[in-house]
Amino acid sequence: MYLPRAIYQDLMKWKKSDSGKVLEVNGARQSGKTYILTKFAKENYEQFIYINMVQSSGRQFEECLNQVFSRWKPGAKREEKPIHQALLLYEHTFQDHRDTVVVIDEIQDSPRVFSMIREFAREFQAHFIVTGSYLGKTVNKEYFLPAGDVDVMMLDTMSYEEFLEAAGQAGRYREASLYGGSPRKEYQELKKWYEIYCHIGGYPAVVKKYLETFDRKACRDEIAGIVQIFVQESQRYFDDILEVNLLEQVLPSIAQMMIREKKGSWDLVKELSAVIFHHDTSRITKKSINQAIAWLYRSNVIGYCAQVNEGDVLNITPNRRFYFRDLGVAGYFLDIAGASPDTIAGIVNENFVYTVLRKKVENREIAGTTPWYALYKDGEMDFFVNSRADYCNYGIEVKAGRGTAKTADRMLRDEKIQYLYLLKGDTCGGIEDKKITVPVYLAGRIEFERGRENA
Repeated sequence: MYLPRAIYQDLMKWKKSDSGKVLEVNGARQSGKTYILTKFAKENYEQFIYINMVQSSGRQFEECLNQVFSRWKPGAKREEKPIHQALLLYEHTFQDHRDTVVVIDEIQDSPRVFSMIREFAREFQAHFIVTGSYLGKTVNKEYFLPAGDVDVMMLDTMSYEEFLEAAGQAGRYREASLYGGSPRKEYQELKKWYEIYCHIGGYPAVVKKYLETFDRKACRDEIAGIVQIFVQESQRYFDDILEVNLLEQVLPSIAQMMIREKKGSWDLVKELSAVIFHHDTSRITKKSINQAIAWLYRSNVIGYCAQVNEGDVLNITPNRRFYFRDLGVAGYFLDIAGASPDTIAGIVNENFVYTVLRKKVENREIAGTTPWYALYKDGEMDFFVNSRADYCNYGIEVKAGRGTAKTADRMLRDEKIQYLYLLKGDTCGGIEDKKITVPVYLAGRIEFERGRENA
C-alpha cells in the first residue's frame, strides 16, 4: 500500500534546484524516510546507490574506504579523488553526474562517513542524501559538523492531511468551509476520521495497519512495538544501562506532567525527576535527566513549547512544556499514565494543534523557534501566535463543547491579541467579530492573515 507523503514534492524541488549541497533528512524512527527516499530516487534518477551504515552495505562501504586510503603512504602524493574511488569499488557502475543519487542511511553510526559530507557536497556532481533516526548522536565531538554544506528537511510521522489522503478523504478536507458553510454531514465525516487519527497517530506502519484492518487495538499494539524498538535501538548510543532504563521511565512521566500542569513548568528537569522518583532524587542526577530529554528531543519523539509572558512577544521563556511529536504515541503514554478518556481526548486535541503550529514555525509562517502558549494576569491561554503574514497576534483556545476561554477573552479585550480562534471538535465553525470558531481538525488550514483581510 502506497502512503502519499507531502515531502515528495519538496524532494523534487531540491533536485531541480541543484544546490550543490548534501540533503540531510531528519525524522523519527519508522517515520518512513527510507521508503520515501527510495521511491524518490528510483523515480527521478538514472542511478541510485543506497548505503545503510548499520547494515552490511555500510560495512562494505567502510571497507572500500579503507582499501583506498590504505594505499597512501606518509610523504607520498595522496590518491586523487579517494572517495570517488571508494564509491567505484562499492559500485563499479558509479557515475559522477547529476542523474546519480547516493543515499546514505543511518549515517550517525559512522563519524568517519558523516565527516565526509563536506567532500560529498564540494567534490561531486552526483547528489547525496544522508539520513538517520538518531542524528542526535552527531552532537558528540567526534563528529565534524558540515555547516553550510547541507540542506535540511524534516519528515515527521504522517499529518492528518496525509492520513486523509491515504484514506481517500483529502478532497473532503480541502473543500470543507472553515466557518460553517459546508453541509453538516461533511463535518461529521471529517470529525470521525480525525478521532481515528487522534487514536492511531501518523506512523506509516500504524496507518497501514488501520487501513488494512480497521482495528484500533491492533494499531495501539503496533505503536507499543515502535516505542520498544526505539528504546532498544537507543541502547547503542548510551554508555550506561541505567540511562536506557531512565529513558523508559521518562516517556510516561512526560505524559503525567501533561496531565498535571496547565501553566507550564519553570524547571522541567526538576519536575520530571519528582514525577519519576516521587521526591527520591538521590538515584539519578540532573545531568542524566537532561541527557534523556535531549535524546528524546533530538530523536524527534518530543517537542518543546515556549511561554509568552503577559502578552509580550519580546518576553519569551523557552522550553516550558513538553508535547509529543506523534498523537498515537501521546495517547499511548497518556493511557499508561492512567488518564481518563475525556482527559486523553482533551490533551491529544491540544497536542494536535501543537503539531500544526510547529509545522508553521518550520515554514516561518509564524514567529518563534517553537510554538508558544501564554500566561496573562494569572491565567493561561493554550497557544499564542505572532503571524509573519500580517504581524498580528492571535490567541488559540482548544476547547471541547461549551468550554470557556476567560484568559483569552481578557487578552482580546486588552488588545494583547487582535483575534481569537476557538478550536472545537463539535462545531461547524463561525465568525463573531474578532472571535473565529473553527473545527479543530481544520486547524492546519488556518493561515493567520486576518489583518490583511480587514486592512
